[in-house]
Amino acid sequence: MPELDKTYTAAEVEARWYQQWLDDKAFVADPARVSEKRPAYSIVIPPPNVTGILTLGHVLNNTIQDILCRRARMLGKEVLWLPGTDHAGIATQNVVEKTLKKQGGIKHRDDLGREKLVEKIWEWKEKHGGIIIQQLKKLGASCDWSRERFTMDEDYSCCVQKVFVDLYKKGLIYRGKRMVNWCPSSLTALSDEEVVMKTQKGLLYHFKVEVVEQPGTWLEIATTRPETIPGDMAIAVNPKDERYKHLIGKHARRPLPLENQAALPIIGDEHVDYEFGTGVLKVTPAHDKADYEILLRYRAAVMAASSELVDKYSQGPIDIMLPNGVMNNLAGKDLAGIERFEARKIAIALLTEMGAMVKEEPHQNNVGYSERADVPIEHRLSEQWFLKYPSVEAARECVAGRAGVSPAEAGIMPGSSEASGKMPDAAGGTPALPQMRFFPDRWAKVYDHWMGNLQDWCISRQLWWGHRVPVWYLPHNPDGLTEEQRRVAEIIKNKSDLRYSFITGRGFAYCDIEPPTGGNWLQDPDVLDTWFSSWLWPFATMGWPNKTADLKAFYPTTDLVTGPDIIFFWVARMIMAGYEWMGEMPFKNVYFTGIIRDKQGRKMSKSLGNSPDPLELIEKFGADALRFGIMRSAPLGADIAFDDKNVELGRNFCTKLWNAARFRQMQSSSGVSPETSSTGIPPVATEAEINPALLTSDDKWILFRLNTAINEVTSALEEYRFSDATATLYRFFWSEYCDWYVEASKAVLQGSAGVSPVNSDGTGETPALPSRKANTLAVMDFVLGHTLRLFHPFLPFITEELWHGMGFNADMPENQGGKSIMFAPWPKPFSEDELAHFGILPEDEKTANDKYETVNLGRGLKSTFNITKRVRFVIKPKQELPAHEIEVLRILLNADPLDVDASYAAKKGTPVVLTPLGELFLPLEGLIDVEAERARVTKELNKASDELGKVRGKLADENFISKVPQKVLDEHKQREADWAAQLAKLKTMLETLG
Repeated sequence: MPELDKTYTAAEVEARWYQQWLDDKAFVADPARVSEKRPAYSIVIPPPNVTGILTLGHVLNNTIQDILCRRARMLGKEVLWLPGTDHAGIATQNVVEKTLKKQGGIKHRDDLGREKLVEKIWEWKEKHGGIIIQQLKKLGASCDWSRERFTMDEDYSCCVQKVFVDLYKKGLIYRGKRMVNWCPSSLTALSDEEVVMKTQKGLLYHFKVEVVEQPGTWLEIATTRPETIPGDMAIAVNPKDERYKHLIGKHARRPLPLENQAALPIIGDEHVDYEFGTGVLKVTPAHDKADYEILLRYRAAVMAASSELVDKYSQGPIDIMLPNGVMNNLAGKDLAGIERFEARKIAIALLTEMGAMVKEEPHQNNVGYSERADVPIEHRLSEQWFLKYPSVEAARECVAGRAGVSPAEAGIMPGSSEASGKMPDAAGGTPALPQMRFFPDRWAKVYDHWMGNLQDWCISRQLWWGHRVPVWYLPHNPDGLTEEQRRVAEIIKNKSDLRYSFITGRGFAYCDIEPPTGGNWLQDPDVLDTWFSSWLWPFATMGWPNKTADLKAFYPTTDLVTGPDIIFFWVARMIMAGYEWMGEMPFKNVYFTGIIRDKQGRKMSKSLGNSPDPLELIEKFGADALRFGIMRSAPLGADIAFDDKNVELGRNFCTKLWNAARFRQMQSSSGVSPETSSTGIPPVATEAEINPALLTSDDKWILFRLNTAINEVTSALEEYRFSDATATLYRFFWSEYCDWYVEASKAVLQGSAGVSPVNSDGTGETPALPSRKANTLAVMDFVLGHTLRLFHPFLPFITEELWHGMGFNADMPENQGGKSIMFAPWPKPFSEDELAHFGILPEDEKTANDKYETVNLGRGLKSTFNITKRVRFVIKPKQELPAHEIEVLRILLNADPLDVDASYAAKKGTPVVLTPLGELFLPLEGLIDVEAERARVTKELNKASDELGKVRGKLADENFISKVPQKVLDEHKQREADWAAQLAKLKTMLETLG
C-alpha cells in the first residue's frame, strides 16, 4: 500500500475522484434495482436558472441534498437525484437581448422578430447555458447526470401544454383583466417572486385639494408619486377619523390635469391608515393594488345602495400610462409622452405654480423592482391568463392535517406507514393527520395560512422565450361569420367540445397543443409563467404522462430542499400539481434552508459586494472544506452567518483527518506483508479483529465515544439537523479521537520507558507488547473506518481518497465499499451484545473522563504560571494507579517526570489541584523566579481591581443604566463578571507564591 503524501492536495484529489465516479456511473439510478430490500430514495433538484452561476445559496442547498443522497446510498437504498435547469423566461430573454444590443445586432427585439430571437436564445443556451451544472460537479454533487432535464425540452414542453389544456377544459383557466406586477422594461407581467423590494430614500410630496361643497376647505394629501394624480378617481379617509369623517360624501377638486380638474368623491374606507402622512389618501386604482381594491369596495357599496348610480360608477380605472412607463393622453397635455420619472418633476412644477404644493419631506419606503430588468415595476391593470388553483383541499390537508396536531403529538413517527401513505378517503370522516413534514415545522402554519387565502394565479407573460400559450384564435371577419366560425359557435352552444370557447375581445378560441385543421387559426402570443412549468417538475421529469419505470419506482420523491421564499411560488404549487395529476403528494419531507448573511447580518448580494465566489473558495480551500464550513454554520431552518473562517476551519479539519490517517499508517513497518509485520502490527488499515482482553481504558473510552457519535450523527441527520451532525463529527474526531485518544495511545505505540501495561482482566499477566500495539492499531482502524463513513456525506472527496489510501476497501465486497466508500454501509450504533463483547461499561467512560479531567487541571496549573516546557508533576493518588494509566497521564501532561507518591509532603506554597484521581502538585523549584512572578501577579491584580472598580461604578450609576441600550448594559455586566473571576484567580496565585 503506497504511503500517503505528506500533504493533502484537494484540487487533484477532487478532480480525479469525481471523474472516477462519473466513469463508474456511480450516480446512475436504476428503477429495476428497487425492491423491498433495496428501497428507493429520490429527490429532485430545485432547477437553477439556465443563466445562473454558483452562489453560496446553491452551495448550501445542494450540499444538503448531496448529504441526504450519499447517506441514502450507504443505507442501501437505490438513489435518484434528478438534476436539471429552468429556462427562466424573463431572465434568459433579458440576457440575450442585452448581449445582442451590446454587439450592435439590434436596438429592439422587434428588429429580429419572435422566431429569430428565439433561435438566438437557443444558440445562447447551447453555448453558455448550464454553466452552473459544471459548477455543481465541482462541489461534488452526486446527481444522476444521465437524467438531466431542461424545462424547454420537447417532452417537457408537451407536459406543460397538456396540463394547460386539461385545466382549460375543466374551466380552471380563464382570461381576464386584473391588477398585476408590470415591468416597463421587459413589457411583461411579473410574479411576486420576480419583484425585489428595495429600500429607497425619496421624498414625500404634500399637496392640497379643495372641497367642492365647502370652498376654502382644503385637504392635504401626501404622496410619493404626484405624476399619477391625473389617474386619481377618489379621495379616501378612514370613517373613524374625527378630522375628516364629516366630509365623506362630498367631493374634492383634482388639480391635474389642468384641462380636466374633475370633482372626485370623498369616500370612507377603513383600510386607510390615518396615522400615515396626513390620513388622506389619493385613490389611483389603475396604478396601485390597494387603491384598486378600495375602488372595488366603493363601487360595490354604491351599487348596492342605489341602482340608479350603477352607470355613473361603473367606469373602469383611469390608466394614464403606456406599458413602457411613458404617460399617455389621459395624463393630460402637459404630461403626455413624458417618461414617468421625468413626468414627476413636471407634475411638481405644475402643482407649485398653481399654489397646490404644500411641502416636500424626506421619506424612506420600499419600492418593488423587476428582478431581471432592475427597474421599478408598475402595478397595472392588464388582460392576462389566470388559473383557479386545483386540488387545493388535498394539498392543504396533507401538510396541515388535523388542526393544531403535529405528527409527534399524534404519535406518528417519521417513516411509518401512517406518515407516508396516500390521503385517506374523505368518506372516512376523520381528518387526516399530516403526511408531509416541513422542517422547521413552523413553515406548515405559514403554508396553511396562504393556502386558506388563495388568489387566482396570473400565468401569462408577454415574452417570446418560454412555453407558448396553447390557445388559438380565429381572425375577425368584417363581413360576418365564416363557415368555420359558425361551426365553432355551434360547438360552443352545445358544449360538445370544451376546448372551444368565446373570449370577449378575442373572439372564437380553441385550446389544444395543435390548432384545428383549416380556418387559419392564430396562436396566442403570450408565454406561460416559468413557475407554470416548474410546478410539474417532480413528475414531468420522470416521463409523465407515460407510466414509466422511473415514476413507478421513484415517485413520490422522498425529500425536497428549498428556500422558504418560494414556499408559495413553487412548493405549494408542486403539491397541488402532484395531487391533481398523480393523485398523491410529490414528496414526503420538505427542508427549508435559511438565508445566508454576512457577519453584519446583511443578506448576501452582488450590489453589496459581500457575496464571495464559491468557486474561488473551492480553489483556495477545497470543495470538502467549503461543504463542511457552510454546514457547520447552518442550524435547522435558521439564517446562516457566513464567515470564510468556517471554510478555513473546514480545510484545517481535512488536514487533521489526513494527518491522523498518516499517523496510523506510520505506525506500521514498511516492506512487510499486508497481514502483519514481523512485530505483529498491521501495516495498513484492515479493521482487524479486536481482542477485548487487550483493551486499555482509553481504547474502551474511544469505542464508547464512537458509539455516542454514531447515535448522535444518525439522529441529527434523520431530523435534518445538519449543523448538529457536523458539530458532533468535529467534537468526536478533533477533540476526542485526536486530542485525547491518539495522544493516550502513544503510551502503547511508543512502548515508553519499557512499560508493559497490565491486562484489563485484572489478572496481572503481561501480554507481549507487540500484541498490545497490534490491538491498539486495530482499535484505531476500527474507529477510523467508521469515522470515514460518518464523514463521507459531508466530505466525499477526502474520505474516498483515505478509504482507498488506507486500504479499508480491500476486504469489502465491490458493491459495499470495495469500489467506493459511497456504497459502504452506514455505521450502526453498537448493540448490547457488541458492547458486552468489548466489555464496555458505563464506568469505563468515567474512568477515562477522570483521567482526562486530571490532565486538564494539570495543564491549567502550568497555564496559570505561564509554563510551557516539560515539568515535574507529583500526584498523590486516592488509590493505586496501574502503570499504564500513569504512563498515559505522563504523556498527556507532558510531564518529565510524573512522580506517584501516596505520602508526598509538599513544600508550603506548592501549587496543587484536587483531581478525581487525587491531589496533583506542580513543584515550582527552579521553574520560575518567585519574586519576579510575585511582582507580575501583583501588577495584574491591581489592574484587575481597578477595572472591576470602574465597571461597578458605571453599573451603580442610575443615569448610565437608564440611558444605554440593553446590549451595552449586558456587555458591562459580563465585563464585571470577567474581571471578578480574574481577580479571584490572581489572589489565589499570589497566596500560592507566599
